Amino acid sequence: MGLTAKFNIALLLTSAAGLTLAGYFANQLLQQNAREEVLLQAGIMMEAATAIRSYTVEEIRPLLTLQMKRQFLPQTVPAYAATKNIRGMRESYADYTYKEAALNPTNPADRATDWEADVIEWFRNHPEQQSIIGEREAVNGKALYLAKPIQITNPTCLACHSTPQEAPETLIALYGDSNGFGWQLDEIIGAQIVSVPMSVPLARAERAFRTLMFGLAGIFVFVALVINVMLYYIVIRPVNRMARIADQVSKGQDDATPFEVAGRDQIASLGRSFNRMRVSLGSAMEMLEQTMGAERTP
Repeated sequence: MGLTAKFNIALLLTSAAGLTLAGYFANQLLQQNAREEVLLQAGIMMEAATAIRSYTVEEIRPLLTLQMKRQFLPQTVPAYAATKNIRGMRESYADYTYKEAALNPTNPADRATDWEADVIEWFRNHPEQQSIIGEREAVNGKALYLAKPIQITNPTCLACHSTPQEAPETLIALYGDSNGFGWQLDEIIGAQIVSVPMSVPLARAERAFRTLMFGLAGIFVFVALVINVMLYYIVIRPVNRMARIADQVSKGQDDATPFEVAGRDQIASLGRSFNRMRVSLGSAMEMLEQTMGAERTP
């Protein structure tokens, strides 16, 4: 097996090991980054919903106080305003879902599902926690969700949710008197939940991983070609020339071309040593021939 073949086998094994390690760490990093990117976007959506809720309470509801006496307007409800606005954002983020889930909502459409109820109960058992990030099994596979508790901190909210007798008649006329009552001040009654399928960040990570690995493989191939060219011109070709000259000298060819030396690297140093050895060998052979000739002379 030639030197080039041995070198390329070593280079191939080293490159394969390097690509494997790089692929493993890159895959882990890309998946983590994709997950963090999705959570960042989910956090922005959550903050947008929270801002809309505050704006509705502070700016919109006071303007519609008189109209509320004649007809209940859902636009004055923070949850309704946030949900309605986020639906517009979903045109750009179709895979994201936003819901203000409650255990006992006024609007039955906001009633928490089993897993959402578990999130709300978790917040109730951990009132010091302001958010939670988790994964769940969905219809299309795993889903990543970001949730924040909905806590009754404004006493004015109880005007509509304490008892049916104290609630506005327009609200009772629209939603009835069976749901959304009995809330208490400082009680956690629900949760804001942004959910997105894990297939979205995983698909992003997979695309980035393939692009990275193809790029690394291309770089390794290019480097291998460059190294092989350098190996041939710097090592293999000079050694082959030196081997041919040595073979000619060993066969007694005195007119063998000297090895041309250029540069100051190890190959050049070897070439100079080879030329000195060849001259010394030629001188030794001449001295030997002269000695043997003198011995044969009577």
